[in-house]
Amino acid sequence: MRSIDIHAHLMPQCFWRTVDAGNAWYGTRYEPGEGLGVTVTNGRKSRVATPKVRFTPEERLRDMDAQGVDMHVVSIHTPLFGYHLEPAQGRQLARDVNDEIAAMTRQWPQRFAGLATLPVQDVKAAIDELDRAVNVLGLKGAELDTVVNGANWDEPQFLPLFKAAEGMGAVLFFHPQPQHNLLFKGTDRYSVANSIGVIVEDALIVATLIFGGILDACPDLRVCIAHGGGPACFGMGRLDHGWRVRSEARQHIQKPPSAYLRRLYYDCVTDGEAGLRFLLDHVGADRVVLGSDWPFVGWNPSPVGWVQGLRSLTAEEKNRILWQNLEKLLAL
Repeated sequence: MRSIDIHAHLMPQCFWRTVDAGNAWYGTRYEPGEGLGVTVTNGRKSRVATPKVRFTPEERLRDMDAQGVDMHVVSIHTPLFGYHLEPAQGRQLARDVNDEIAAMTRQWPQRFAGLATLPVQDVKAAIDELDRAVNVLGLKGAELDTVVNGANWDEPQFLPLFKAAEGMGAVLFFHPQPQHNLLFKGTDRYSVANSIGVIVEDALIVATLIFGGILDACPDLRVCIAHGGGPACFGMGRLDHGWRVRSEARQHIQKPPSAYLRRLYYDCVTDGEAGLRFLLDHVGADRVVLGSDWPFVGWNPSPVGWVQGLRSLTAEEKNRILWQNLEKLLAL
């Protein structure tokens, strides 16, 4: 049985070479300390959670083999997005990262596909880099944060990027940063900024894409949401109610929000069988794909083994999640 993982992060080797030499990488520095130390980006600290973030592609392949994962769809570790940088620096960061991911996909085309990172602080530059990533480097789309320097994705300046992605057939994978979600107040008490705050952001981007009219404006846009879309599916009844009773909720859309659920894809990182079963029952097995959050989530025995062992899923549903949906979505 084949397996393709859309949610597999990268802290690039160009980053580690720079910080190991004692220098900052586009403003991000490494600080040794408790455990494996931290990276500091724009004043925000991010714990280095596992030695795997330093893995070379060869080491990564051995880990994938141990977990029974055939292919990683590689995307940058979210604290390194670089949206806060000046546009010229943001463009160069994106080029360096995308070139490294593309080199992995060229050397091991059966094991790696790639998602670009984009300098979205400059929308024209982001469109240009997406075009280069997809049409020159052969990447499959881009990973995006759920907000851009405090701005939501339904702001008019971002629509040309969505239109461009739609025209290129690029897949957009939305993944929030734990360091700046609504629950993060500097000290992550009880780690709820990660366990709860992240999935709240997932639900908010679902609501933004729907209520902002982006899915209507770009009917062929292909979007995947991390962490099963968080509580978006569970909360869809409230969103539908708001659409019915509040005129501002109908400003951009003529159908209830729940009518858009199947316009999106969702990875299976729900961390529980009941949540995944709920998601499948509401969006359909053809809209859910394998994700692992590599290397930050420990799986027992592996992300593939977890899906295979779920008793409430049929063999057909497991095949769709593990490889069939992504093979089609990414034209692999």
